[in-house]
Amino acid sequence: MFITFEGGEGAGKTTILKRLAQRLTEEGYQVLATREPGGIPIAESIRDVILDTKNTMMDARTEALLYAAARRQHLVEKVKPALEAGKVVLCDRFVDSSLAYQGAARGLGVEEVFQINQFAIQNHMPDLTLFFDIDPEAGLQRVMTNKEREQNRLDLESLAFHQQVYEAYQQLLQEFPNRIERIDAKFDIIKVEEQAYNKIKAHLT
Repeated sequence: MFITFEGGEGAGKTTILKRLAQRLTEEGYQVLATREPGGIPIAESIRDVILDTKNTMMDARTEALLYAAARRQHLVEKVKPALEAGKVVLCDRFVDSSLAYQGAARGLGVEEVFQINQFAIQNHMPDLTLFFDIDPEAGLQRVMTNKEREQNRLDLESLAFHQQVYEAYQQLLQEFPNRIERIDAKFDIIKVEEQAYNKIKAHLT
């Protein structure tokens, strides 16, 4: 199963993914935990370029194309082989991130960005997507207080930008109700983990 974790900044999805990967592994599942952009050397190098706080001059289309390029390499080099080996793949971000961030918040158009990504992924969509739902202000407040979290270029964006990202995710939730499941991320880590665990187990059994 290919399961992706989505949400705005500070939603907690990265932390929950690591905890669930360990939990499912202990239950006997073969699990691959990975992230986008990144997960493999080529994609990690692209990640460094995209998220570098010095690269404020980056054009929105350049950004979208770099994400798609990293996604393609990560998919063919890491995700597909793991799925073919029967593993449960937990991926921190995938196509929906590009639709929300570049398609909506950057104003490139959700459909246009989806077309770019269709070329990259060739219809390899997730079996299940968990959307960690938290108000952008609350999420950004978490980011500010989390000293261990890496600061990236997207953290420099305005609250209005993150609000557009949030609204785009809400739209995706309505468009793909059979794939995207909502997780209420405003609670503490134990409650949020339990919600996500129950959703995943329902699909694995």
